Amino acid sequence: MFLADYHTHSLCSFDGSAPLTELAQAALEAGLSELCLTDHCDLLNTQGKPDLSFRWEPVEKQLSQARALYSDKLAIRTGVELGGAWEFPDFCRELVSHPGLDFVLGSVHNLSLADGGIDFYYVNYRSNEDCYYVLDRYFDCMECLVGMDCWDVLAHVIYPLRYMNRRDSQQASLERYEPQLRRIFRRVIDSGRGLEVNTCRGETIRDWRWTLELYRDCGGELLTLGSDAHLSRDVGKGIREAAELVKELGFRSVARYIGRKPELVSLAEGTKGQIKI
Repeated sequence: MFLADYHTHSLCSFDGSAPLTELAQAALEAGLSELCLTDHCDLLNTQGKPDLSFRWEPVEKQLSQARALYSDKLAIRTGVELGGAWEFPDFCRELVSHPGLDFVLGSVHNLSLADGGIDFYYVNYRSNEDCYYVLDRYFDCMECLVGMDCWDVLAHVIYPLRYMNRRDSQQASLERYEPQLRRIFRRVIDSGRGLEVNTCRGETIRDWRWTLELYRDCGGELLTLGSDAHLSRDVGKGIREAAELVKELGFRSVARYIGRKPELVSLAEGTKGQIKI
């Protein structure tokens, strides 16, 4: 089975600490064929202040060092996780024009600037009412994001639940957002883009079932798998299990990206096929 981790963070992310060389070695040890570096470019910081400080030079240095050591053993792709893109569209257009860019995750990590901009991680979810207040705004931001063309795959749709339910022991569900999610997924599909299955370092695989069933019911086929690793020990965690889940749900392939173009790899046989968009 083709196994690739398309959501990883090196020391170039504000919350990462590992050099890409360590991530690459961990990818080999985890049996991966491919690794995509997607360091953070969040246009709002964790407290909701604008941050346009991202630069490609440190990322390219990490990529150069890792490819010099691992190019004959592991495909290493150039990616970025772009958060809050709708707030600064001109900056985003410049960012994704970077030569050699393979892949862009589109993320919503924060409330909008108009709602204070704080990262969902820093919200204290004391009740389900708190959860749904945030989720209402989360999906409104996601609708703004899907109208843009600066990303390839919609990242971790179930993202806030990891803090609401797993950390703060609430019981929030996405099911009340089914009509809005259908609208979002259809716009993703119609634009030739895809959805990420984010394992949260192997912790949230089962949490994806309902969302993936809905995406498939909307006609979705294009998927990438990512661990969201910020440490080398987490690279590849849950990727094999996520691949088994999507296969069980009827998806036939996962995607790899080269030059921001998806290439499908069959889950059944590990064979490659082109997708036309």
